[in-house]
Amino acid sequence: MSSYAGRGVHGQVVRQLGARIVGGDFAEGEILDVRALGAELDVSLTVMRESLKVLAGKGLIDARQKRGTFVRPRAAWNLLDSDVIRWRVERGDGERLMRDLADVRSLVEPAAAHRAARRRTEADLVALGTALAAMADARGDTAAEAEADASFHRALLAATGNELLARLDLLLEPGLRERDRLVHARGGADDPVPSHRAVLDAIRDQDAPRAELAMLDLLAKAAEDLDHVSATRADTG
Repeated sequence: MSSYAGRGVHGQVVRQLGARIVGGDFAEGEILDVRALGAELDVSLTVMRESLKVLAGKGLIDARQKRGTFVRPRAAWNLLDSDVIRWRVERGDGERLMRDLADVRSLVEPAAAHRAARRRTEADLVALGTALAAMADARGDTAAEAEADASFHRALLAATGNELLARLDLLLEPGLRERDRLVHARGGADDPVPSHRAVLDAIRDQDAPRAELAMLDLLAKAAEDLDHVSATRADTG
């Protein structure tokens, strides 16, 4: 899930082409003129080929004999990839992405909080408490805030005691990090500590219904923060 874009010349080419594909500059099924794109970006054919391999790994393109390199249908894209998520935001698809993320979280996290309250271990409480403390210390540091938030929600899923449910962090975390970056960078979020502490307190008390309600409240607050960002964008756009 780690970002490839930004790693030297290859990374810059990946970022430029990836953003253009995600943004619709190239239509689904369109054949890419690799040599012409290399000339446009002023990079060698070797760099282009290596960059295209990365984009193929993200599901954005494919290459076939006699057909060439072409853009794959959106349904084939790895929409959970951290770079693809970032490119969607950069190219104006962030609001749809964040609404989809909120919908998924509303289905998963309240139930996870309920289950975590019943199954949590002392080690789980330590992990949640450590993440909460980091969140409190991170105020004003966008990157640290996003890291602490991701750690808390990762620990929450782990506290369910369900290995498959715990791995849903692979689905949620890239979008959650981008959501936090958007909200916190624009100053659109109130202090997140109280809402997260309410979830932790209920889990510590093994009060499953209260943990579920606390998570619902947290998600409602997250939606308000996102609405604030959208309104700010509209006012300044």
